[in-house]
Amino acid sequence: MCTHRPECPSADRPDHDAAVIVSAHPEQGWYRLCNGTIVFDDTGELLPDGRAVAPQRTTGRVDGVNV
Repeated sequence: MCTHRPECPSADRPDHDAAVIVSAHPEQGWYRLCNGTIVFDDTGELLPDGRAVAPQRTTGRVDGVNV
């Protein structure tokens, strides 16, 4: 799917978020990457094979201290 050089990482690689944004819809809160992944503002993702990746929420704690 990617025509960039070097190629963007495929959606099944751990670094798949490093792919180039090919369609941006910030007003709707999502971006489509070159590898077919859709990334949402809340850090959730929809992979090209239909799997959903839950948002990566933080606990609001740093070294045991509430922040």
